[in-house]
Amino acid sequence: MGRPFGVPVYVSPSWFLVAALITWVFGDQLDRILPDLGPVRYLVSLFFAVAFYASVLVHELAHTVAALRFKLPVRRIQLQFFGGVSEIEKESETPGREFVLAFVGPLLSLLLAGAFHLGMKAVEPASVPGVLLAGLMISNLLVAAFNLLPGLPLDGGRMLRAVIWGITGKPMAGTIAAAWVGRGLAVAVLLGLPLLTHTGLLGNRTQDIGGMNTVMDALLAAILAAIIWTGAGNSLRMARLRAHLPELRARTLTRRAIPVDNATPLSEALRRANEAGARALVVVDGHGDPTAIVRESAIASVPEHRRPWVAVSTLAQDLTDGMKVSAELTGEELLDRLRATPATEYLVLEPGGAIYGVLSTLDVEKAFVKAMARPQS
Repeated sequence: MGRPFGVPVYVSPSWFLVAALITWVFGDQLDRILPDLGPVRYLVSLFFAVAFYASVLVHELAHTVAALRFKLPVRRIQLQFFGGVSEIEKESETPGREFVLAFVGPLLSLLLAGAFHLGMKAVEPASVPGVLLAGLMISNLLVAAFNLLPGLPLDGGRMLRAVIWGITGKPMAGTIAAAWVGRGLAVAVLLGLPLLTHTGLLGNRTQDIGGMNTVMDALLAAILAAIIWTGAGNSLRMARLRAHLPELRARTLTRRAIPVDNATPLSEALRRANEAGARALVVVDGHGDPTAIVRESAIASVPEHRRPWVAVSTLAQDLTDGMKVSAELTGEELLDRLRATPATEYLVLEPGGAIYGVLSTLDVEKAFVKAMARPQS
């Protein structure tokens, strides 16, 4: 839908479903408040749905601007079912920044609610602008209040995480606590929302509560609870992932390699590798500079009886700059480099440019799975 601050904004297909639902529900409300509108009320309701999601976009842009200010890359903003999300690619470096990053979204929603409240004073309450402004004020207050609930994946949960992180010095401790509070909120929403609406504690008249309303309230509660529960679980998994990322080190995962020239028969190259205790082959030119990596899958595809007649050059993949990585890379920096140039093997170089070995993506995957299987200390 555009690129404010250089960040692409996408609209999920589920948004259209929610926009239609808002148009229908708000249209029925307008029929009671402004009965003279007739069918035009649904056009007004559609405008309200779009304006509401524009407010959600402003909420997410607040997160995005704060993230960019802290030099945290933002992949995209997506408007979707029941709100939006700013996909920030890296964690905040300090709990203070995490708190600010989470708080600016609800703060902008509160400021928008205040602006709409001021606008209401300039128009007739029983008019289309008056009803629209009142609806946008209330909806932004609800967005702010809901997001300030202290459980992940909500903004209030991230604020709670930041507080516990600041007290304990352990970001993982904050994530665990905020995620379990989020799961508790999910259960509370699932059980409490239908109860509140059924008893009329939310301001609805008990005589208006019927079987269909009860079913809709239960369905809404189930959807919200599922979103919160799933988001809390995803936050735990992502925190665990980031906690294990430093264990991925290019130097420790690299296979030792030996240099061979283009014309070397595969059988001879493998014999030299076995003698040297190496597990990879790097093709070099006459000056000893690396030009290609002999692919492990290609070696396995050659029958043993044919290996004396197959030159390693026929099994090698030419090196590009993206396939050369530093032996000092670790964690997220290493994964970012591998994602930038997808390949099965990479040449690992010492800081001075000397060949250190070959890094296989299969080895990286195995190390990551092994690290994730260990319990978090």
